[in-house]
Amino acid sequence: MPTPSKPRYKEVSLLIVDDDDIDAISLERALRKLRLLNTLFRARDGREALELLRSGQVPAPYIVLLDLNMPRMNGLEFLEVLRTDPALTHAVVFVLTTSKSDEDLVAAYRKHVAGYVFKQHMDRDFMEVMGLIEHYWRIVELPVTKE
Repeated sequence: MPTPSKPRYKEVSLLIVDDDDIDAISLERALRKLRLLNTLFRARDGREALELLRSGQVPAPYIVLLDLNMPRMNGLEFLEVLRTDPALTHAVVFVLTTSKSDEDLVAAYRKHVAGYVFKQHMDRDFMEVMGLIEHYWRIVELPVTKE
């Protein structure tokens, strides 16, 4: 007996963590241009992002699109907390930042980010970057925690 095929569309929530309204709106527009129907959430800093994730307001599985330079709790501080929280450590995170600092890049990868993209490159290759992230969640199995 043949097994039923999986649906081609996988539901994945996207959490944009960025204090810059223009960058966040650009991300949202790019996702819409790609006709992606994924539910989008937004936090303006790491603290707000942790509150959304811990409260369950962002349904799993999810991908975090993280800026590094933010007030209150920056992206690296967010990653530090995220990776030490047993309930959140499985999160898939892509860093989208203006920081070209080698220290930031190394620190982000030490916290197991899935990718590190310079926002300057996104001006030129924005749709390609978003297409890469979209392709990633379509082929990679993401963890879904059972509560």
